[in-house]
This record gives sequence, C-alpha cells and structure tokens, in this order.
Amino acid sequence: MLFWLFARVRKPVFGLLVALSIDPVSGALAAPSLKAGVVALALWSQQGVFLSEAKGAAHVLAARYGHGGPVEIRSNTRKGFAAGPVGMVLAIRSAERGLDPARDVLFVVLTSHGSPQGIAEKGGDQEGILPPAALRRLLAASKIRRKVLIVSACFAGVYTSLADPDMVVITAADADHPSFGCQAGARWTYFGDAFFNQALRQSLAGREPLDRVFAHAAELVRAREVKDGFDPSNPQMAGGANVLSALAAP
Repeated sequence: MLFWLFARVRKPVFGLLVALSIDPVSGALAAPSLKAGVVALALWSQQGVFLSEAKGAAHVLAARYGHGGPVEIRSNTRKGFAAGPVGMVLAIRSAERGLDPARDVLFVVLTSHGSPQGIAEKGGDQEGILPPAALRRLLAASKIRRKVLIVSACFAGVYTSLADPDMVVITAADADHPSFGCQAGARWTYFGDAFFNQALRQSLAGREPLDRVFAHAAELVRAREVKDGFDPSNPQMAGGANVLSALAAP
C-alpha cells in the first residue's frame, strides 16, 4: 500500500459538516445501553478494495458496538469527492443522530493509500492529503465526546498524535512504514482483514475488549507479513482510556 503523493495539498474546506429501561429484578430504572455511530470513508476512488473495506468495517463495527446506532458509508468516486472534508463532516453529522453526546461513542474509519504526511484522497480529477491537523479540526466538529479513529493506510501512525483520553486511535502502520494488501481484486487490506474481518468478528461472541482485539489483529498482520516477506508495518493503538472503559461496560 506504499504510496508517495507529491501533489499540492488542497486547503481543506470545513463546514458545520434515550429510552429508559427497567431492571427486571429490582424494578429500578436501568442505565441506557451505550450506542455507537459508525462513519466509514473510502478516500481513494481508483481501487475497489477501499470501498469494500469501508463497507465491511462498518458492518462488523455496527454488529459489535452499534446497538442500533446509525451507520454512514461514503466513498470518493471517479466523478468527484463524496468523502472529502465537507463530505466527512456531513457523514459525521448523520452518524451522530440519536446518539447521546456524553455517553455514546463515534467510530470513524478511513481507508486509502497514505504518505508520511497523511492519508491520500482522490475523487474525480482532484487529489490531496488529509494531514493530522486538518483531521483533528474535522473531528472537533463532532458533538460526540468519545471517539474511535481507525486509519487503514500506509504511514497511518502519523495520526496517533490525535489520541487523548477521549479518543482511541488505531492505525494500520506506524508513522515510518507502509502497510500492505491494496492490490486489485482484494476485498480487504492486510490490516483490514486482520482487524475487522478476523479479530473483531471473532470477538462478537466473546465480547473481547478493544485493546485485546487490536493485539490479536497486530499478531495476525505480522504473521502474514513474515510469510509474504514484507518488513513489519507495526500497527499502532494509542489513547482512549475513557473510551475503552465505556466500551467494556456491561
């Protein structure tokens, strides 16, 4: 998935893009179940693997954490940007509907090529990079306090700088290495297959915590890279203490 993009970076455009239950034993009001909204964005229009991965990731995340929360999937196309900066804000707005800003969690998945400056975007005849500072501003437009950002791209570790106690950042590689698996005909990248399609899907029954799911996925990625003769991509997970405790709550 190595991709070096020497195009001029576009200037991002930003826009303003609970039911109560009764405990059957005590009869007391029970705390509402945590819900999650999911935004999955395929940012590179020229290869189907990214849209396939976005769809698959959204499906598995919604099944594991959604509890009926909204799901928004968008992809840049050969005709233009549908998941550019404005589209991202609109997708986040859509995925926030019906969520409690203080209680619930927003998952944001980005999948594309990448460079050491950030994840690549292509739609129509436009290309660009979404650097960490610009993504931080986009995510700040969300009213949901607790977030999980998952970036499947080469050099995606540049985004771990966005991690804080209310945001988990999970990346397919560290800031110095490419990730792999975006070849024609693929349904998943190496990381996407390991994290979403295997480790997270296997956790649906056992309800493993997210950090353990990530550790399992990182092992799967490394084993596949060794088998195929690639240098390690070193997937990363950072931050999110408040998010992890909320997701682990019964």
